[in-house]
Amino acid sequence: MGGRPLDTVAGLLDRAGVIDPRRFRETFDLSWPRIVTGLAIMSKSTVDLAMVGWDVGTAAVAGLAFANAYWQVGKFLGIGLAGGTVTLVSQAYGGENTERASAAVAVSLVLTLLIAAPIALLYATTAPELVAVLGSEPEPLGHAATYLALVAPALLFEFPNLIASRTYAGVGDTVTPMVVRAGGALANIGFSAALIFGAGLGVAGAAIGTSLATGVVALVFAWGLAGRTYFRRGACPVAVTRETLRYGEFAPLSRRLLRVSAPLMARRTAEMLVAFPLVAIAATFGPAVVAAYEVARRIRTLTDSFSWGFSIAASTLVGQRLGAGDEADAEAYARAIVRLSATVYVLAATLLIALSPWLAGAFVSDPAVVATAAPFVAAAGVSVVFLGVDGSATGTLRGAGDTQYPFVTSLLGRYGCALPVAALGLVTPLGATALLGAMVVETFVPATLNVRRVRSNRWKAIGRAHVAAGD
Repeated sequence: MGGRPLDTVAGLLDRAGVIDPRRFRETFDLSWPRIVTGLAIMSKSTVDLAMVGWDVGTAAVAGLAFANAYWQVGKFLGIGLAGGTVTLVSQAYGGENTERASAAVAVSLVLTLLIAAPIALLYATTAPELVAVLGSEPEPLGHAATYLALVAPALLFEFPNLIASRTYAGVGDTVTPMVVRAGGALANIGFSAALIFGAGLGVAGAAIGTSLATGVVALVFAWGLAGRTYFRRGACPVAVTRETLRYGEFAPLSRRLLRVSAPLMARRTAEMLVAFPLVAIAATFGPAVVAAYEVARRIRTLTDSFSWGFSIAASTLVGQRLGAGDEADAEAYARAIVRLSATVYVLAATLLIALSPWLAGAFVSDPAVVATAAPFVAAAGVSVVFLGVDGSATGTLRGAGDTQYPFVTSLLGRYGCALPVAALGLVTPLGATALLGAMVVETFVPATLNVRRVRSNRWKAIGRAHVAAGD
């Protein structure tokens, strides 16, 4: 993408002291396909929620909130492992060691299946028992069990999809995964709409449609990761081939991948596990509040797609600069991308807050539920600013291999701050309003601490150690 409008934006950002044109262009080139990819991925569950809300009603929206808590735990384990993959791939590729980068991809794919298979089996066979622990009325729990059991197989496809997306990003190609993921999102809308409205399957149709679309994406990615092209484009430069199997250091590479990924996986899991007590607290105020809370979280997650781009750009550019031994340029990119993220998210938050009643109405038709959901959407708008900044800061730290510190800050924000604030609603007159404060606090604390970490430059020493280990 390019042209005069982009040059105008680059000039404005440069004069405002946000980011210089050269770094903006490189960041933009990496980010915009990843942003579209994030929108495509997150739109699947968001569209499902909207279609189910209009076809079945508030109880179904609340049910998907319960099922989504479990789905996100599984999925974000995969995102954590993929975060370690992009660190190893970008550093090896930046150091011109394509053989090592290819081996990292192969190891990641094996580990994804070992992790995803038991989770998918658990969800598919024990869905009613799992959702029952959250406590609610029978109708929402019934919808939750149906959705979770039928969407569980999609984890077997989503884990490799995440590895494939991060692998392409690690070598500087964010266009190929964007096209594949966007196609998957369109397929998901088509499958789910046909099954929900055409076949009259309701919640079950949404789950089956998502599983089918995710499987199609996995097949398409498998083609590219094997080194084959998509109409003469998109072949992965660090493809998994027969030559990859001759790489002689799979064991140490596996240990290093797990060492880098474990904090990311733990962090992502911790971020999602806190959803269980939060949703349970929301459930004490009835299905309407659960639905409102879930609508707000889905809108926030969809808006966070910008962070997908900025975070992966920070990880890739910082990782490549560190791999090439240029720490000064790595720092310049890190700080500039954090500033760019803050600028974009303030604008996005302003729109979310202004449009909060209309956005709430896009998911539920009951006027009373819309009135309940609108303040939650506005709170999501405030919290997404900090979520976006945190994504860029964490991306920098991930590019250097400094993954333990963001894990600690995530635990502090979610469990040390957000959960106690939400719990105040159970013992004070605040009631459900306490959940609004919890949404903001859970992103504000990690963002503040991770930005301080980036400014401290301690991550450079960790990056040097990882680069040396890969030599």
